[in-house]
Amino acid sequence: MNIENAQETVDAWIKEHGVRYFNELTNMAQLTEEVGEVARIIARRYGEQSEKESDKAKDLGEELADVVFVVLCLANQTGIDLQEAFDKKLNLKTQRDKDRHKNNKKLL
Repeated sequence: MNIENAQETVDAWIKEHGVRYFNELTNMAQLTEEVGEVARIIARRYGEQSEKESDKAKDLGEELADVVFVVLCLANQTGIDLQEAFDKKLNLKTQRDKDRHKNNKKLL
């Protein structure tokens, strides 16, 4: 599924199951909450913090998918073609950084 299809799928889901989109501010707060859940898993599972027993069953993929879902909601409700925006950003990063990382001695 490409990003355009994902936006359409989320929009259809919202219309069928969600009644309407939460307003943009509410969705921004939701996005912050979801990113925090991802950060908690990463910090405890891959970082230096110890992982609580109750956190061990948390699914990182599911939490990342929550982030993507809310981002797609925000894109839909603000009229952003996220596929177009992503393609543009990837092209910009490719042009700007084509040799940057290859020449970074810290990465070698």
